[in-house]
Amino acid sequence: MTRPTLRLLDGGMGRELQRMGAPFRQPEWSALALIEAPDDVRTAHRSFIAAGARIITTNSYALVPFHLGEPRFADRGLALARLAGRLARDAASDAATDNAEAEQVWVAGSLPPALGSYRPDLFDHDRSVAIHRVLIEGLREHVDVWLAETQSSIAEVRAVHEALSENRAGLAKPLWLSFTLSDSPEQGARLRSGEPVARAVAVALELGAASVLFNCSQPEVMGQAVIIAQQVIEAAGADVDIGVYANAFPVMSEEAQANATLLEIRPDLGPEAYLRWARRWVEQGASIVGGCCGIGPEHIARLHTHLVSAGDDLRRSTQGLG
Repeated sequence: MTRPTLRLLDGGMGRELQRMGAPFRQPEWSALALIEAPDDVRTAHRSFIAAGARIITTNSYALVPFHLGEPRFADRGLALARLAGRLARDAASDAATDNAEAEQVWVAGSLPPALGSYRPDLFDHDRSVAIHRVLIEGLREHVDVWLAETQSSIAEVRAVHEALSENRAGLAKPLWLSFTLSDSPEQGARLRSGEPVARAVAVALELGAASVLFNCSQPEVMGQAVIIAQQVIEAAGADVDIGVYANAFPVMSEEAQANATLLEIRPDLGPEAYLRWARRWVEQGASIVGGCCGIGPEHIARLHTHLVSAGDDLRRSTQGLG
C-alpha cells in the first residue's frame, strides 16, 4: 500500500510569539499579540511557512472567555476571530505570491476547547456551542479546514460539530478533530476525560471528520493512539487521515489546566529529538505531523528536511526506476 504524502502543520503559536518578544502574558496568552501587535502574529505565521509548514493554524485558540474575560469576549470576540483568520490567510497568500511554484499553504481554523483546556469537567454544552458560534462566524471566510483541537472529551467535539452544523459555511469545509490525551501511559490510550481513544475515533468518523489527530500531549503517549486510530479507521473502511502534533510540556497533573500557568519547556525535545518521535508516528500511520506548545519553526524545519523533502526525493527516484 502506498503511503499518503506527508503534510506538515505549523508549531505552537503562543510560545513562538513569546520567543519573538511579542506581547504575551496571562490570562490573554496568544490573544494578547492579536490585540496589541497583530503584525507579530503575521510574522509568526510566516516563520512557520518558511520552515516548511503547509498548514498554518489561526491564532484563535485563546479567543475564549477563559483568556479574554466574558466582557471582552462579548465585545470583541467576533472581530478578533476575523482578524486572526485574515492574518493567517494573508500569510498563506503571501507565500503563494512570493513563490508561484510553491505548494499551497492551507489555513486551519482553530476551534479550541471553549471552557478550559484539559478540563472536561468544566464542559457545558450550550455555553460551548455559543462560544464556537462566534469563532466560526469570524473565521469562516478565511479558512480551508476546521481544526477542533485539544479536545479533552467526546462531548466537546459533539458541541463543535453542532455549532458548525448551524453555520451555512460550517460543514462545507473539511472537519479535522484533534484530541488531547492523558499523559499517563499506564492508563492506556485515553482522552483526558478518561474515554478510550477507540471510542473517540469512532465518534469522529460518525461526525464526518476528514482527519483525526492527537495534540497537546507528550510525544511518549502519541504512538499508541495512532495505532488504535489506524485500526478503527481500517475496520470502518474509512478514508481518514491521522495526524499528530505533540507539545513539549512536562507531565501534567489530572487537575491541570493548559495555559493556566507558563510551564517550562522540556530540554530533551529539541529539533533532532522531536524528529525521532515524528518518524515513529509516520511509520505507525500518521500522514499529518506538526507541533504544539513549545515546538517552534526550528523543529518544523527539521521535519521538513528529513521527512517531507527526503520523502519527495525518494518518490522521484522510485518513479525514475519505473
